[in-house]
Amino acid sequence: MSSPQVTVIGAGWAGLSATYHLAKQGYDVTLLEAGNYPGGLVAGWKTAGGRAVEAGIHGFWYPYRNIFGLVDELGISPFTDWTRSAQYSPQGLEVESPIFQDCPPLPTPLGTFLYTQFKRLPLADRLSALPLLYSIIDFDNSDDAWKRYDKMTARELFQKFGVSERLYKESFEPMLLVGLFAPGEQCSAAACIGMLYYFILAHQPDFDVVWCRGTVGEKIFKPWCEAIEKLGGKILTGKRVTDISLDEQGNANAVICGDERFETDAVISSVGISGLQNIVSSSPTLGRRSEFANVMNLGAVDVLATRLWLDRKVKIPRPSNACFGFDETTGWTFFDLNALHDEYRDADATVLEADFYHANQLLAMPDEAVIAKVQRDIATCVPAVGEAKIIDSAVVRIRRAVTHFAPGSYQYLLPAETSIPNLFMSGDWVVTRHGSWSQEKAFVTGLEAANRVVTQLGKGEKAAVIPIEADEPHIQMMRNINQGLRQLPWLG
Repeated sequence: MSSPQVTVIGAGWAGLSATYHLAKQGYDVTLLEAGNYPGGLVAGWKTAGGRAVEAGIHGFWYPYRNIFGLVDELGISPFTDWTRSAQYSPQGLEVESPIFQDCPPLPTPLGTFLYTQFKRLPLADRLSALPLLYSIIDFDNSDDAWKRYDKMTARELFQKFGVSERLYKESFEPMLLVGLFAPGEQCSAAACIGMLYYFILAHQPDFDVVWCRGTVGEKIFKPWCEAIEKLGGKILTGKRVTDISLDEQGNANAVICGDERFETDAVISSVGISGLQNIVSSSPTLGRRSEFANVMNLGAVDVLATRLWLDRKVKIPRPSNACFGFDETTGWTFFDLNALHDEYRDADATVLEADFYHANQLLAMPDEAVIAKVQRDIATCVPAVGEAKIIDSAVVRIRRAVTHFAPGSYQYLLPAETSIPNLFMSGDWVVTRHGSWSQEKAFVTGLEAANRVVTQLGKGEKAAVIPIEADEPHIQMMRNINQGLRQLPWLG
């Protein structure tokens, strides 16, 4: 008896996650990737001169329990040790973060508040964040909570709870620009709370981060793809999906790539918003369904990734650094790749990466102007960088690269199950109650989609999805009280 056929669209974290689990369960699974290599935005490639480049540096935070489980299963060691980070403005160093898991544990959010080393921000401004704790308690990642907070902007949220203007400008908005990739007036308050809680506030160590010791494509995706292919899974690149065929019962029976047809018993979509919008635009099947047509209301944010090779060794105090105040609506980060990547660890020269989010106004600039700006801005933080000569550089422009969680966008996000019974959704923008974000969320939703296929087609076992760590007891207690009050008719 032949194995059920499953087609997965998109070879990023979600698509590889779903494909890997289904291949382990004996499915005849085919992964279709529109690009020339698997990996999506986190895959890397080589410049003409043979130097490694990737579309931005991606961190792996303490709560990424499922991804850490994957690398253990693959038997690979792709990550650095836990690293400290810093934050700069045009005035210089603003914040340094410790490795929080090494600090004496305190109830959340006290550890984050007390152990973070603010260089200029007055205590009175920091204390103005305390009333914001109610929104953290009130937002429990439920559907009702998303609907309550999604139409409010993050900027309005902070104003409503009395956060000082200085604290907002020097702390919260920089977090939004590098966490949700847009300024506060363009971010959903629901997404803002969810992101801040997951990465920073839920547990003291959550902001601790490791980095890949090279490109994610080389260190993680390459051995992962090899494992998939060894299990019999097929990974096909250069396959741009244009439509989905349905049988008389309304189930998907084939995925169409131009003139090619891939027969299937189930389909998992694992593409980002821009990718799905391209498919919907070309697909008569999806375009006539309101849930998919409504995806066209969603937005995505531009990203600019740059890499500089300097002619000398420059000491960079911290390996990862976030910056604010250089451009009004753009956040950026820079990294010391000598400290992070194996191939540069013993190099005589310095290699730096600088990534810009919500980078609309930078994309039109010529490469030489971009590189000059990058060197100038980093030199504001680390003056010795301005004295070095750039011997090579790379500029990568990624239009509509990452999800824009704009106010009011929640109503257009897709759930995992669709009106096509055997078409399932996954990705970092798909609605899930798991509570994770970014790469971990994409990976988890891939497993969840694979589990839905297992349930529907009846072959194999479900993947074990590790839940996020439970709320600390005092947070659970306050949430229970708040939920009880909300059920009272005069307060609900």
